[in-house]
Amino acid sequence: MAKAKTRYVCTDCGSDFPKWAGQCGDCGAWNTLTEFVPDRAGPAARKGSGYAGESKKVTTMADVSIENCSRTPTGLKELDRVLGGGLVDGSVVLIGGDPGIGKSTILLQTMTFLGASSTALYITGEESLQQVAMRARRLGLAQDKMRIMSETVVENILATAAKERPAVMVVDSIQTVYSDALSSAPGGVSQVRECAAALVRYAKQSGTALFLVGHVTKEGALAGPRVLEHMVDSVLYFEGEQDSRFRIIRAVKNRFGAVNELGVFAMTDRGLKEVSNPSAIFLSRYEHPVPGSVVMVTRDGTRPLLVEVQALVDDSQMGNPRRVAVGLDQNRLAMLLAVLNRHGGVATMGMDVFLNVVGGVKVLETGSDMAVLVAVMSSLRNLALDNHLIVFGEVGLSGEIRPVPNGQERLKEAAKHGFKRAIVPKANTPKDSIDGMEVVGVSWLSEALEAVT
Repeated sequence: MAKAKTRYVCTDCGSDFPKWAGQCGDCGAWNTLTEFVPDRAGPAARKGSGYAGESKKVTTMADVSIENCSRTPTGLKELDRVLGGGLVDGSVVLIGGDPGIGKSTILLQTMTFLGASSTALYITGEESLQQVAMRARRLGLAQDKMRIMSETVVENILATAAKERPAVMVVDSIQTVYSDALSSAPGGVSQVRECAAALVRYAKQSGTALFLVGHVTKEGALAGPRVLEHMVDSVLYFEGEQDSRFRIIRAVKNRFGAVNELGVFAMTDRGLKEVSNPSAIFLSRYEHPVPGSVVMVTRDGTRPLLVEVQALVDDSQMGNPRRVAVGLDQNRLAMLLAVLNRHGGVATMGMDVFLNVVGGVKVLETGSDMAVLVAVMSSLRNLALDNHLIVFGEVGLSGEIRPVPNGQERLKEAAKHGFKRAIVPKANTPKDSIDGMEVVGVSWLSEALEAVT
């Protein structure tokens, strides 16, 4: 018998190579090549100059019916928002997060709700049946409808699913599942890839909605081959600080809805509860105005979100001043400080600059630029800003203030929370006035600083 050839797969990009190397030749990552033995079954045999496959019918896109693509509510509106409106039959959702963040808790709550109206099957590979049942009783969940099984062999899981025919199924987690056809250990590249592929094929053929729980690396990315993210329909990340009771679910891939959508939950002794107004939890209104604090309106997915930006500027005790940003891009902070010095007349040379977004929110959009610079100026000059002031806008390298998308919705969200004055890009000023709010449109950074002071 011929010896099976060994390949090496990059766990970051999924590329495979015949020999091991310290660095991946495709993505450049170091020490990410993992050994695996591919399936020895070869491709379909060729017949002459043709192919062994069977010709299939081809249709036009206009003839494809989408009436049967209905969505099933999960019982949690915030989760439905992230999924694009609900759970689609035959969809595969991969959810990852740090240990203890609440992945199993939210899926147990979801499966309990879905099990009341349809067949739900929860497969646990990490915990025993007693542990899952104890969690359900502690959360006060109904236990008579949801079916549960402890299994790690993928062939047994598929055979049980074919017999039970569940409408929704959870596999917790994909790193613990293995196939008897492969000799590698569970959690390896080949095991994760083949087991996930088998489960995805079953979900597509049977119409079962499937949740896969995935581990994450110390960098916060999903563990295992990156090809796993390409195989599923949706990828959700569960985020949150260990010392905070708030949890955020973010969609980074969704074939049935918008990406970068955000769902906010609060961890309680009765499980995860939805936060219908997340802006309220990220705002801490002071009794008196304080320097270095300003509120901005960011946007995650389809939802405007009010968050507080805090800046602290102090004399540096070292030769190389520090630039620290928590929740924002540190490189962009350095660029904005240069713009503030050149076009705003506010110098921070020889100063340590610390920036923080309250509540552990990560702001990735450029609409936070003007709020960052206003907060830095406020801290440097010890100037307390009005508690009812809202700021947003992108700042260019020449000091111009650029408009941001959905400015009207941001202003309405701020007015709803009682803010009375807004400094925004001139192109984002509304045509019709907003009741109870003064909107100041600016075109240059110098104008924005003057409007604040």
